[in-house]
Amino acid sequence: MSAHFTFPIRVYWEDTDAGGVVYYANYLKFMERARSEWLRSLGVEQDALRDELGVVFVVRRVEIDYLAPARFNDLLTVTVESIAATRTTLTVTQQIANETPRARARVRLACVNAASFKPARIPASILEKLLKAP
Repeated sequence: MSAHFTFPIRVYWEDTDAGGVVYYANYLKFMERARSEWLRSLGVEQDALRDELGVVFVVRRVEIDYLAPARFNDLLTVTVESIAATRTTLTVTQQIANETPRARARVRLACVNAASFKPARIPASILEKLLKAP
């Protein structure tokens, strides 16, 4: 299973600390935006997922390596590559880079019931899109 997706992100002043370096937690925000756009590119709108199918994806686990600092005004590329899916989870790898890698992560998402936040099966129609992604 491999779905490779790229999403550009510009580093704004608000993303940095006083030294002009991206604050560590903002890398996770950049990755979240890329995952949302990746799902959108597959025809999966997260609000429709919640409203029509009653489920949402939540981050269950993140392992991240910070490799080099990104700085104010850098144009970064954030990638998403799906590597595994079960009935209730999806695991992706992500990278943030420009000329060189800045951060890499492995993210496990869980599908949960939108009301109870208890584990739920990934709807078959969504799982099919994830499995057929280019």
